[in-house]
Amino acid sequence: MKLEKITSSENVTQKRWYDDACGTALALEFVGERWSLLIIRELMFGPRRFGEIKANLPGVSANVLTQRLESLEDAGIVVRRRLPSPANVQVYDLTDWGREAEEAMRVMGRWAARSPRHDPMAFMSTASAMISLRTLIDPSKAAASPMTVALRFPDDAFVARVGDDGVAIARGDAPDADVTFTGDTLAMRRTIYGKEGWDGDGLLSLAGDPARARVFVDLFALPEKVAA
Repeated sequence: MKLEKITSSENVTQKRWYDDACGTALALEFVGERWSLLIIRELMFGPRRFGEIKANLPGVSANVLTQRLESLEDAGIVVRRRLPSPANVQVYDLTDWGREAEEAMRVMGRWAARSPRHDPMAFMSTASAMISLRTLIDPSKAAASPMTVALRFPDDAFVARVGDDGVAIARGDAPDADVTFTGDTLAMRRTIYGKEGWDGDGLLSLAGDPARARVFVDLFALPEKVAA
């Protein structure tokens, strides 16, 4: 197979950061700017409005967010569209290729969480919390513990379906779930990663079978820290 160097102006939309054929170098050109990868994270569970993205990225300005969304759209990672009536609002969503970035995000997240500098109790958006569950589940335990768990947050809701492939998570609700947890993302981390229980101050509240809830919580664990 003959490899050709791409140099024509129609195939190059911006100045390259690195003169390097490594795919990692090109990935950094797509998502290496501040906020870019976190924007992708926020879109991982479906389309979001501009204001919803901004609300879950504390510190990003509207101007920078606009620039990053435009850059990701130019790269073919994000697509902008309008929802049909009655919503009739503009939203941003990931392309199929853009959604493939989750695998890399999960590997990076697990790797970075081993650092002593990782603070598991800092701010965490609901999308980030759900990706953490998909990252930190024990697949062997999940295969032996199929169940449906509803996770209800103040402004969001997800359904987690545990099975042979780990845990599949989607936005929505499941009134017939085996277990329903309600609270914010800090309470989720204290209950699931801190193993502090539920129905207490600052913890998730539980509806459903406590034994099933305990099995679900035990599916997840933070990775061991590296030596400082």
